[in-house]
Amino acid sequence: MSKAVPIDPAADGIEEGKRLIRLDGEKGLSLAERIANSFNRLTWRTPLHSFRLRGRFPLKLLAVPSDPIIGDQRAGQALLDRRILFGGEAIPVPALNFATLAAAPGLVTHLHSFAWLRDLSTVATRQQGAPIAEAIMRKWLAAHADNVGGIAWRYDIVGRRILFWAAHAPLILSSNDIVYRSTVLNALARFARHVERGADRAPPGLARVAAWAGVVAAGLLIPGGSLRRQFGEEGLTRALGAAFYDDGGTIDRSPSALLDGIALLALLRAVYEARREQAPLAIHTVLSRAVPALLGVTHGDGGLASWQGGLPVDAQRVAAIIEASGVRARPLRQARDWGYQRLAGGATVISVDAAPPPVSRLAEGGCASTLAFELSDGPHRVIVNCGGARHPGLTIPPALADGLRTSAAHSTLVLGDTNSTAVHTDGSLGRGVAEVEIDRQETEAGSRLEASHDGYLRKFGLLHRRLIMLSADGREVRGEDILLPGGRRRSSRAARFAVRFHLAPGIEVTPTADGLGALLRIPDGALWQFRAKGAQLASEESLWVDPRGRPVETVQLVMSGESPAGGTSVSWILRRAG
Repeated sequence: MSKAVPIDPAADGIEEGKRLIRLDGEKGLSLAERIANSFNRLTWRTPLHSFRLRGRFPLKLLAVPSDPIIGDQRAGQALLDRRILFGGEAIPVPALNFATLAAAPGLVTHLHSFAWLRDLSTVATRQQGAPIAEAIMRKWLAAHADNVGGIAWRYDIVGRRILFWAAHAPLILSSNDIVYRSTVLNALARFARHVERGADRAPPGLARVAAWAGVVAAGLLIPGGSLRRQFGEEGLTRALGAAFYDDGGTIDRSPSALLDGIALLALLRAVYEARREQAPLAIHTVLSRAVPALLGVTHGDGGLASWQGGLPVDAQRVAAIIEASGVRARPLRQARDWGYQRLAGGATVISVDAAPPPVSRLAEGGCASTLAFELSDGPHRVIVNCGGARHPGLTIPPALADGLRTSAAHSTLVLGDTNSTAVHTDGSLGRGVAEVEIDRQETEAGSRLEASHDGYLRKFGLLHRRLIMLSADGREVRGEDILLPGGRRRSSRAARFAVRFHLAPGIEVTPTADGLGALLRIPDGALWQFRAKGAQLASEESLWVDPRGRPVETVQLVMSGESPAGGTSVSWILRRAG
């Protein structure tokens, strides 16, 4: 496996000075692109497309890659009990009907991609797992093998399915039924022909990477695939360059998506290893950059922070995927393009969203979270964001998922009860934050981050500037939220503001007698003192979406007040006691 040299702190680019980050003006796919993509999907069911999918099918695969990532043991055990478990939803295998499948988007993707094979392989021997995998496979083949269309044949899902079928071939190709085995291999060959013709039509980002990864895997594993492999590697290199920033982050700015991207590339690299071939340099380069970027948005417990609608993926899952990547590195403290800042001192870790939201065409589940932060004390999360907007389903109703994308669902300042970037009902992001200005300094005393955004400038004529200072020993965090007049358009009216601090579940809040502070007691942990100045302090109900996608009740501290047209300033301090 490839290994990266631990990052030199100077490589983080942490230095005095200012960095301006601009939001791409793209609003989504152009009309021509939407028409072309719709026309392409319509052609899937035509005789011409069916003819193009014909050809020789393999009698066997050239190799069987070993999946380097352990699956979910709980989900795997459920499969042994004839239940498919994902994100709080469960479907009995006997009741599974792919022709009329109605479930949350995440579960549908999980089923059609065959990612559940990883879970089954984790807990079952071939003798135990093959009958279950074959039963589900037969159901899928009956519904979709010859019916090209819909989500089952979406390019990115097809790419992932090729990888999972190959890596877990012992579970799906152990049958003595020659007709069944031929059907599986023929379907695999048809997938390869389908995806190599349309991988570049997959949405930009990781979806396109997944599509091209399927083309490459097919080229490596299906006999006679040398030209397909070369074509696929060229497309994959283009897709990686467009999906990842130079600092390792993904262009959709989602840590959970970045984790998925690392897992995808680790599995693809396993295909090369199975063939004793060298993976392209682009794969190694992306992995060596992506792992430090991912570690930059982990907490003291090793799990992910809840950014851009993602889940706070637990430390065990994160560690397993990083191990599979083969990269060893330290957390990236300043991701200039990806947009996250990491401050660390003592046992305290702070993660700050210091960039505009992703462009609208990449904003599925994207959030108006600019200048929000999360804070942890060792293994304990203290201040969080609600998270979970990317995972609508049974446990997170669509209406709630929409609410989780708002600025109010994040630990930041909200002005006039509006979002810093508009969140439209169709899921797109509208006007708002276009520029974020950053000034970061590191001294022996600690870290100082000052950042501002213009998301409220158009409507209120005010800039939001946030200052966060973390002491070197991590025992004190000082902050200030400032509203400053800016731009040509000056508002003459006052506006209500609220600075929200969503607390992790289980934290006990005790208000102080003067109403300007609160004691935050961490279960089996330390006591933090919170003090506010320049605003009224209150506690309100909140929620946090846990690693399984379930909303958990919690509390938020809210500093509220009214800003005059000329702006205002409020300050706060968190001090660790004991």
